[in-house]
Amino acid sequence: MKTVYDYLHSYGIKPSVQRIAIMEYLLNHKTHPSVDEIYVALSKQIPTLSRTTVYNTLKLFVEHKAANMLTIDERNTCFDAETGTHAHFLCRQCGKIYDLPMEDDSQQSDEVSKDGFIVDEVHRYYKGICPKCQAENLLN
Repeated sequence: MKTVYDYLHSYGIKPSVQRIAIMEYLLNHKTHPSVDEIYVALSKQIPTLSRTTVYNTLKLFVEHKAANMLTIDERNTCFDAETGTHAHFLCRQCGKIYDLPMEDDSQQSDEVSKDGFIVDEVHRYYKGICPKCQAENLLN
């Protein structure tokens, strides 16, 4: 199994204590955390960590395609270490973001490319009410 150190190297990112901790958090917490969530979670174990360091590290991960930045709603920017093809669902009630399977859009991207466009990212977002919140609404 690949270590986080090796994982970062595979994306051309020089590992540091902060980078390893932030990537490890992303890989282990599939909650699509924000900069603040990551900072709060890691600042106890890394007292020298700053929000700016977390932000800049996540930006580096996105630039190297080791993570994705999600801007599903206008209030929050979240991050996802799952870089494979998938969609996201934002529950308007609880605010949780779920990963959803999505078929590869390469055929549609090929059609767009024929018109002279270069596609390097495809995002698919859904918004609504998740099954858990729907069940809770029925109980209330």
